[in-house]
Amino acid sequence: MAEIFLKAEKITVSDKILAATVLKLFPRRVTPNQLTIFRFFTVPFVLLLLFLGKYEWGTVLFTISAFTDALDGAMARTRNQITEWGKIYDPLADKLLIVLTALFLIPQHLGFPIIFALLSTEMLLIGAAYYLKNKGKKDIQANIWGKIKMILQSFGVGFLFLFAILSTPWLLAIAAILLYASILFAVISLVTYGI
Repeated sequence: MAEIFLKAEKITVSDKILAATVLKLFPRRVTPNQLTIFRFFTVPFVLLLLFLGKYEWGTVLFTISAFTDALDGAMARTRNQITEWGKIYDPLADKLLIVLTALFLIPQHLGFPIIFALLSTEMLLIGAAYYLKNKGKKDIQANIWGKIKMILQSFGVGFLFLFAILSTPWLLAIAAILLYASILFAVISLVTYGI
């Protein structure tokens, strides 16, 4: 697949840290889009592990898969490998991983109102990005609030995994706080998207 690289975006402090550490383990022939494809590939296996009650292995695979979100973005920016394909499918892979895993775990432990709020804000964000893209007003990419939302969701779901394994109440409380905070940041991201 021939990739057309786009103009480089601002490199963050976390990008520099990842480039100086973890990304050194990846040869240059590994592209950010390949990491995104890996994340798509892992989603059904994470769900299968949850369905089978293998929460320990599900936690490991979820953590690896979620970490590739940070890696592919840092790799794209620091190696100047940003593509139009990556800008579209990287957020989709993130949403599939988080939302589908949350759909399995949240109703069991936190109830339906939080999953409804989480799904509603995600659908609104997707709709806003689609609208802005079609109106030619904005390039679709996450703002800082959307990135914070994704981090909070990842950790919230991670704590739900830990609660499913250890049944420790404070893990569930932390998961709930992180997931509610992620909904707040999703709303902030949605409000500031058109700016």
